[in-house]
Amino acid sequence: MVASTRVRPFLYFRLSVFTLVKNDLIHRMIGMLRLIVCVLGLLQGMLRADDVARPNVIWITSEDNSASWLGCYGNAEAKTPALDALAARSVVFDRAYTNAAVCAVARSTILRGMHAVTQGTLHMRSRPQLPTLIIPYVTALRGSGYFCTNNAKTDYNFAGNDAALWDQCNGRAHYKNRREKQPFFAVFNFTETHESQLFDAALKDRTPRVDPTKIKLPPFVPDLPELRSDFAHYHDCITRMDAKVKIVLDELEASGEAENTIVFYYSDHGGATPRGKRYLYESGVRVPLLVHFPKRWQHLSPIAVGKRSSELVSFVDFAPTLLSLCEVKIPTSMQGRPFLGKARREPAKDDVVFCYADRFDEIHGMRRAIVDGRYKYMRHFTPTLPTAPYSFYQFGQAGWRAWHTAWKNETLKPEHRVLWEPPTSTEMLFDLQNDPHEMKDLSQDPAMQERLLAMRQRLQQTMIENFDTGLVPESMFDELGATTIHEHLHQSSFDRKAISTLAFAATSRNDADLPALLDAMALEDPIKRYWGAQGCVTLGKSSLKAQDQLKKLLDDKHPAVAVSAAHALWRQGDAETARGFLSKACQSLQREDLLLALNLVRLMRKDGQLSDEWVTKLPKRKNNEYVQRILSELKGPY
Repeated sequence: MVASTRVRPFLYFRLSVFTLVKNDLIHRMIGMLRLIVCVLGLLQGMLRADDVARPNVIWITSEDNSASWLGCYGNAEAKTPALDALAARSVVFDRAYTNAAVCAVARSTILRGMHAVTQGTLHMRSRPQLPTLIIPYVTALRGSGYFCTNNAKTDYNFAGNDAALWDQCNGRAHYKNRREKQPFFAVFNFTETHESQLFDAALKDRTPRVDPTKIKLPPFVPDLPELRSDFAHYHDCITRMDAKVKIVLDELEASGEAENTIVFYYSDHGGATPRGKRYLYESGVRVPLLVHFPKRWQHLSPIAVGKRSSELVSFVDFAPTLLSLCEVKIPTSMQGRPFLGKARREPAKDDVVFCYADRFDEIHGMRRAIVDGRYKYMRHFTPTLPTAPYSFYQFGQAGWRAWHTAWKNETLKPEHRVLWEPPTSTEMLFDLQNDPHEMKDLSQDPAMQERLLAMRQRLQQTMIENFDTGLVPESMFDELGATTIHEHLHQSSFDRKAISTLAFAATSRNDADLPALLDAMALEDPIKRYWGAQGCVTLGKSSLKAQDQLKKLLDDKHPAVAVSAAHALWRQGDAETARGFLSKACQSLQREDLLLALNLVRLMRKDGQLSDEWVTKLPKRKNNEYVQRILSELKGPY
């Protein structure tokens, strides 16, 4: 009994301690749970705050109008009240450029912040496969919580579903459909200024606001009634587009989001009128760019609202700039320079804009240009081809048709003939300060030879640095073994410097380059064989020593090489051999290969080397839109 009474207090003590410890643990757990709940609440609040603390962004895009059509860019005949008012409270960029003067190529550059020539999306609506490592800006924005809408044009020129990139992508897509307090990015695209708005059917029963007889034409087009009419009507297209811009801005104001939204306005490339769209002149590549910052976000711009900027910017810069403004990590695949926002990079002292033009619709060509702000250097890599036409689609406009007819009738001044004829020089140099309409080529000026050489070298270096897929014929893209053409050029076996050097030699019109071209045609590399044959196309009869080698290349397993060899033989004067090759090739080739052959048919047809009877024997294939278009146009006047 005594022992049991002694143990009991000890047990009571242990039980009390255990109870205290248990209660303490429970209280601690409750405290931890409360802390976790509190932290989660704070995190949720931080996420909401972060959403609110990031700006919304709207891109308003018009089609086919260069900067020169707007009042805020100095056009006294323009009627653009909404855009002029927006410009007054925006940063206005005076040196904004598209890198490509046609929609699908330009838009693919914008989407990924990577040059179309790097991706392999340089040819109009070719839609090649792309590596997954090339990330669209929309993917990055959505991954960071932005609600992204597109109303509604895509035309991104890659193999895939364009619309699937967006939260909403159709004619009803709108930022108002987002969740509460979610930041948004919205695109509104207007077609009122598209080149087709100057086609005959679109102009039926319309009287232009501006008197065509009094309109001021740029000096690079001839003074023809049809051109005066088209220019006058296009002012009305611009005004209708301006009214659509006002609707978007008014709607933003009414939504209560105007003070939290940065607004961009730009056009997708240069003008719809002749020598604009598709051409690397300023009228084709210099675009309007207005960026409006509400007071809350003005710290994100180094340029004050209401001021103008002379910085060089181009479409390849738009995606990284957008992500910089939205504080989203910029993918390493993006090549452009963020010129606004917290991640802004200052432009290099020797900064240039890189522009390019390749196959547009059914017509082949290859042109490159760089702009340093004062001077533009332009190079034709298909220098035996005339600058125009660069698509048959443009002949839907009466002005284009009238200009072509006047050229055929030999009623034009020399400065207005050059567009329709092969350039007399492979390269051109323009002083944009003293010659803004690019009427005087300085490439032959002895005083400009040092600058010409420097810009020629800079263009080649730019092509090398950007892995320019234009060095490879389009029809070879699927023949070279790599998964994508982008990946092929990134292989160590692809010698970009050697191939670009050969491409420059092939287009230099220098007889001294013939031995190098002959050597290239004997190499295992089909790309080098192609440029060797192309060099003979450029030299024409000066390359007669290559005739036997060219005839052997007619059996090359790569059609691009064989077609180039036939082209060179015709240029040397052997039209019979070229005709015989084309008779067989046009029956057996498909898609891009056939299109390349038909471009040679078109040239020989214009030269009188192919008869109506010969043309009627061509296949009536419809497996490619552009093949069908060129087949139907071979009997036409262009």
